[in-house]
Amino acid sequence: MDISEVARRTGMAASALRYYEKQGLISATSPAGQRRRFAPDVLDQLALIALGQAGGLSLEEIRAMLSPGGVVQVDRQVLLAKADDIDATIKRLRAMSQGLRHAAQCPAPNHAQCPNFQRLLKAAAKGRLKQNTTAAPGRPKPKAATRSAL
Repeated sequence: MDISEVARRTGMAASALRYYEKQGLISATSPAGQRRRFAPDVLDQLALIALGQAGGLSLEEIRAMLSPGGVVQVDRQVLLAKADDIDATIKRLRAMSQGLRHAAQCPAPNHAQCPNFQRLLKAAAKGRLKQNTTAAPGRPKPKAATRSAL
């Protein structure tokens, strides 16, 4: 299948396909220097790449799950770790949403007098509301704020 056909069928730019090839995620069946041609199963590989990216996996993590022949070798630990990250993000965002809703509807005369809002401020001051994705090697990531922080 010609690169233009793959681009048309997937909605991806040809430049993205060439980039994925350069990154080792897909491979052309044509000899170097000729117009790129791909086997029909490249569509499944591209769908897998899109699924992995939608799930928050990096191209490096996705590449590690693809063998040179395009066979998927799922690393269950990577998937579980990513699922845990997503769950932590959901928990943090849910807590923030609840805190914002409370602040918007709080019956206190002003937010400075609201104990829940004060807890939210203290959590923010301690950096517990930030999503920290770059913990130092050997150090755990700080915990995100939970409902108890609000």
